[in-house]
Amino acid sequence: MTDDFGRAGWERRWTQVLEADAPAADRRVPNPSLLAEAAHLPAGVALDAGAGHGSEALWLAARGWRVTAVDFSATALAHARTRAERAGVDVAGRIDWVEGDLGDWTPPPAAFDLVTCLYVHVAGSVTAMVRRLAGGVAPGGRLLLVGRPGAVGQTQLTVDDALEALDEEWEILVAEDRGADAVVRARRRL
Repeated sequence: MTDDFGRAGWERRWTQVLEADAPAADRRVPNPSLLAEAAHLPAGVALDAGAGHGSEALWLAARGWRVTAVDFSATALAHARTRAERAGVDVAGRIDWVEGDLGDWTPPPAAFDLVTCLYVHVAGSVTAMVRRLAGGVAPGGRLLLVGRPGAVGQTQLTVDDALEALDEEWEILVAEDRGADAVVRARRRL
């Protein structure tokens, strides 16, 4: 793996993207898998693991969710925080921005009704990351994982990684490859 997908590489990428056209980054819509999964759920407490530009965290917060948004790019988090502030105190006040590396960051146990992790490159074990993130889901809560296994030079989630990480505590709702994406939705049993 080259540094292109390490912390310094992502800082460079986010700086370039935001300098080139920050309004375009602001127009990025939330991931369709998140919209499908969370649109019908009652607002609760969510973790957006790998928050990047913040579109998913903002969408959740605007619908009443209390969100912890984690990313290791300080540049992306600063931009997302500014977007939240522009959206108003009702949205910004519902989001906690956390700088953390999902290669080793661990959420508080059973603290979230919804944990999402979308297109995250992991420098370490994807299965270990899924286990850590899954540990943050409360009983009855949901886990949504989307990866792009064929992303060149990156280690992203596969369906097999997720299924290996999730044990009998989980009801698997979706575990399939959809075009280039691996999509896994699961509910933690009560």
